[in-house]
Amino acid sequence: MIGEILGEHYEVQQLLGKKAGRRTLLARDLQTQELVVIKLLSFSSDFEWDSLKLFEREAETLKNLAHPSIPGYLNYFEVNLPTIKGFALVQTYIPAQTLEQCLQTGRSFTEIEVKQIAKALLEILVYLHGLYPPVIHRDIKPSNILLGDRSGNSIGQVYLIDFGSVQTVLASETGTRTVVGTYGYMPPEQFGGRTVAASDLYSLGATLIYLVTGTHPADLPQKDFRIQFEQLANLSPSLTNWLKWMIEPSLERRLSSAGAALAALEKPQPTNLPTLVVSKPDGSKIQLTKNADSLEIIVPPTGFDPSIVFTGLFAIVWNSFILFWTIGALSAPFPFNIPFALFSLPFWGAGLMMVYKFLFHLFGRICLRVNPKEIAITWELFAWKFYRPRAAPRESITKLVYIPKHFTKDSEGTRIAVPAQLDIWVGVKKYQLGDISGAIKSEAELEWLAHELSDWLNLPITNPIRS
Repeated sequence: MIGEILGEHYEVQQLLGKKAGRRTLLARDLQTQELVVIKLLSFSSDFEWDSLKLFEREAETLKNLAHPSIPGYLNYFEVNLPTIKGFALVQTYIPAQTLEQCLQTGRSFTEIEVKQIAKALLEILVYLHGLYPPVIHRDIKPSNILLGDRSGNSIGQVYLIDFGSVQTVLASETGTRTVVGTYGYMPPEQFGGRTVAASDLYSLGATLIYLVTGTHPADLPQKDFRIQFEQLANLSPSLTNWLKWMIEPSLERRLSSAGAALAALEKPQPTNLPTLVVSKPDGSKIQLTKNADSLEIIVPPTGFDPSIVFTGLFAIVWNSFILFWTIGALSAPFPFNIPFALFSLPFWGAGLMMVYKFLFHLFGRICLRVNPKEIAITWELFAWKFYRPRAAPRESITKLVYIPKHFTKDSEGTRIAVPAQLDIWVGVKKYQLGDISGAIKSEAELEWLAHELSDWLNLPITNPIRS
């Protein structure tokens, strides 16, 4: 087709790309003498009407976009030549290489450069997802990202191209769903024809992983549907955790918006606290057992402590008094003894609770268990087992919160210490392992468990208190 005139004034200069029923051409506008890109959809033997629907949607979408990092819409017309019939979309030409071409030439990217690329693309996604209706690209990958020439310390201008798979939210809600995308960059929900704004974040995360590992995401090992890239990438813990957050298979655990992803990238959350203990503290008796499917944490009995002596003695005195009261009440004539006996029941409850706390310190243990189906925390004493709170589905785990020991002031302005706390949020429920729950008093052990849970659950550690 070199030299062919399309649309009366577009002279084809070069074939840029070709796939079933589609061609991408570099052409010169004979009226302006500027280079343009023409995407051509032809009525070939393998033509599908879904392809025309996507092609028209791409043209309509580009017509309404105005962003310096997105090709501009120039024209759309029907092609009716003896050799080819179909439709053509004309866009502005961007003289730049794709990230795929950069990788194929052996170029590698530093962490700083990867962050610059991520930031540029997230800013484009903030624009796209902020439109009404939101525009979801659905096919973010290295071959659809252009990288301009370097400029000083900058990586160069970053462009997002090829909106052939684009979807608007209204289109997905009112029409049939078409599964499009590229294997390795598609999040799980996209395989079912469902895409949301966070789907583009997954694709972007997979693209960045390709940049830092040099390996196609589909060729990297997976565990629980998660791409395992850490061993092949020499990255800081903060960027590693951010990428893991971006490619989280579960929509509920993934970063929900481009704005949130950009904020987390520019100002990383304290997912790795400065004092975080990676290894188990010396002398710790906590038992942690984990494999690919399950994790179990057993907190052994606290053991004898002088502080519980008073609790034990007070429990003996209290229950002895209630026993004499009950015997005296029951010895009264019937039925007058019934109200007095019933009156003692709340006091028996308080007394038995004191006995329970005393025995739990000596013989009780706390167990946190997570398996493929649920998460549960139990307080166990001899043959008794109490759930606090009840077991919940594992997929409902949303947040891991670690709050180091800090100080606050009471209503009178007195400075008081608040112990360290480790919480696992499951929906509206909170599973506590910190000192407030009475489970673990050692801050070093809580920090160690926070790290272990974060790594195993693939959840970032958040800290609502900025110390």
